[in-house]
Amino acid sequence: MAVTDAQNPLLGENTCSSLLNKLQEIWDEVGESDEERDKMLLQIDQECLDVYKRKVEQAAKSRAQLLQSLSDAKLELSSLLSALGEKGLTGIPEKTSGTIKEQLAAIAPVLEQLWQQKEERIKEFSDVQSQIRKICGEITGDLSPDQTGSFAVDVSDLSLKKLDEYQSQLQELQKEKSERLHKVLEFVSTVHDLCAVLGMDFFSIVTEVHPSLNDSTGVHSKSISNGTLARLSNTVSTLKEDKKQRLYKLQELASQLIDLWNLMDTPQEERILFDHVTCNISASVDEVIVPGALALDLIEQAEVEVERLDQLKASRMKEIAFKKQAELEEIFARAHMEIDPEAAREKILSLIDSGDIEPAELLEDMDKQIANAKEEALSRKEILDKVEKWMSACEEESWLEDYNRDENRYNASRGAHLNLKRAEKARILVNKIPGGTIWSNDREVHSVSFTYDGVPLLAMLDEYAMLRHEREEEKRRMKDQKKYNEQQNTDQESVLGSRPSPARPLGNKKVVGPRPNGTPNRRLSLNAHQNGSRSTMKDGKRDNTKPVAPLNYVSMSKEDAASHVSGTEPVPTSP
Repeated sequence: MAVTDAQNPLLGENTCSSLLNKLQEIWDEVGESDEERDKMLLQIDQECLDVYKRKVEQAAKSRAQLLQSLSDAKLELSSLLSALGEKGLTGIPEKTSGTIKEQLAAIAPVLEQLWQQKEERIKEFSDVQSQIRKICGEITGDLSPDQTGSFAVDVSDLSLKKLDEYQSQLQELQKEKSERLHKVLEFVSTVHDLCAVLGMDFFSIVTEVHPSLNDSTGVHSKSISNGTLARLSNTVSTLKEDKKQRLYKLQELASQLIDLWNLMDTPQEERILFDHVTCNISASVDEVIVPGALALDLIEQAEVEVERLDQLKASRMKEIAFKKQAELEEIFARAHMEIDPEAAREKILSLIDSGDIEPAELLEDMDKQIANAKEEALSRKEILDKVEKWMSACEEESWLEDYNRDENRYNASRGAHLNLKRAEKARILVNKIPGGTIWSNDREVHSVSFTYDGVPLLAMLDEYAMLRHEREEEKRRMKDQKKYNEQQNTDQESVLGSRPSPARPLGNKKVVGPRPNGTPNRRLSLNAHQNGSRSTMKDGKRDNTKPVAPLNYVSMSKEDAASHVSGTEPVPTSP
């Protein structure tokens, strides 16, 4: 009963004393010997000591683990602060104080905060580096634009300074990407414009450069790699060179068309059909922007038309050659240079019929002759102007001589007032005829090679001097004859005692009227009806349509030169 009470924990608090007392009671009842009792007590003491030892060891081990955890926490704290670049953080105990668990409890929230901050920083680094790798891949062309790739973030340096460096690098790359994209779009636009002008397929060309350059893809999906930019640049250069070559070819064809049209007097209706070809004949490469203006079919059309006109020109070669010969003869006629048109035309016919010369060479040779004739006519212009003015004045002088010999010039006949006005103008013009020194500085006038309608100017000058001398001699003879007649009349009057009325000359009197406007092809001859002289041509025939007009005032006698007033005003040209 006692043992049962001792084992029941509800009977009271079990302590070592109470338990020892219970044990004594049990031993007493059992009758254990003292030796057995001492032995049992020693065994109990040893067992209690072992339990204490185990507890102490466990406590020591737990303390060591806590110290290691505290050391690891401090080391981790230092590593996190170093990786995050944090020099100090609020909440971290500056000095070691309190128990180990208190210290661990103080460090734990800080570590948790730093771990969370580290994870966020790693994510930021990963995003920035991923964008950098993506843009670098787009630039180099090593990666596709949407490939990010897998890579490990360097956790040893997660400072804000390092993050700023990566962000700055990312901004530079984004700026470069934007510039490259703008350049790509400019290249694509240029290719589009060039293809439009050249009549080429834009989509096939840009797709060949890179498939992403097609308009079906978004702007930000277009390739901006170095290879794409290089191929676009080469494509633009090739298209520009092609445009330049086509424009040069088209301008050549347009020039040939215009020359052929002018040669064959092509009507304007036919020329209008090729306005799209000739409109760019003087345009620069950058000025040609009309779509299809340099298409191959347009150039081929112009080539076919040039070939057709060339064949037509060959069949009309005689007509074209004679047209150029007429132009050449007209230039010589205006410059008063004599040629043999019949011989020239016979030579042209023989060359064309014989086929010894190409039609283009013949026309080119005639163009050179026309150019040379124009240059020669221009070199003669100054002297010819003087000749024309002087001949006009000499014609008026000749007309004035005829007018002065008309005894009825003052009669009130029809047109008499017009003759009076012309006579006054003729006297003014004659008084303005320059002196002989005007030709003294003209070397070409004194050259034997300078001719006027085939007659050397020196011969004309000499003839003019001779005619003036003959005219003066005739004036003197007429004056002497008049004095002699008057003396005879005076003597007869004194003998007969009365003076008869003067007799009028017999025959029809010349009526001097205004000459028609413009003089014929003229080489002036003063008072040719009096002296009967006519200019002589190279073939010995008389030129009855051209009055002789020599120019050399130097050859005039002093008396003739003195009879004229040397004027400084320019001589007016004949109407």
